[in-house]
Amino acid sequence: QVPLVESGGGLVQAGGSLRLSCTPTGRTFRTNPMAWFRQAPGKEREFVASISWNGGSTYYLESVKGRFTVFRDNAKNTVYLQMNSLKPEDTAVYYCTARSTQPTPWNTDAGGLYAYWGQGTQVTVSS
Repeated sequence: QVPLVESGGGLVQAGGSLRLSCTPTGRTFRTNPMAWFRQAPGKEREFVASISWNGGSTYYLESVKGRFTVFRDNAKNTVYLQMNSLKPEDTAVYYCTARSTQPTPWNTDAGGLYAYWGQGTQVTVSS
């Protein structure tokens, strides 16, 4: 069973917006730091954004700062990635991830330190 399920991807024109959602299957991640990564065709997977367990701290890839916002609703056990002013270079498969514990420091952009992954959702931005 895939521990996390992403939704909300699709095709959008440059300058448009999308909101991705991530919900767990079978367990809760309310106390886990979580993050979004993406992988474009022919490129390495890269960190996009992360959020602490209570939503109080967030970090972003430099190129998405001011355009993307990560937030979570622990009552709904859901993490979101609001993406505005989308650019063709944002085209990728976006993955939701969660850390297995509350490490210190909690934030990392190293994908190998995230224990749980979704199957990804495709985001395509046309020019």
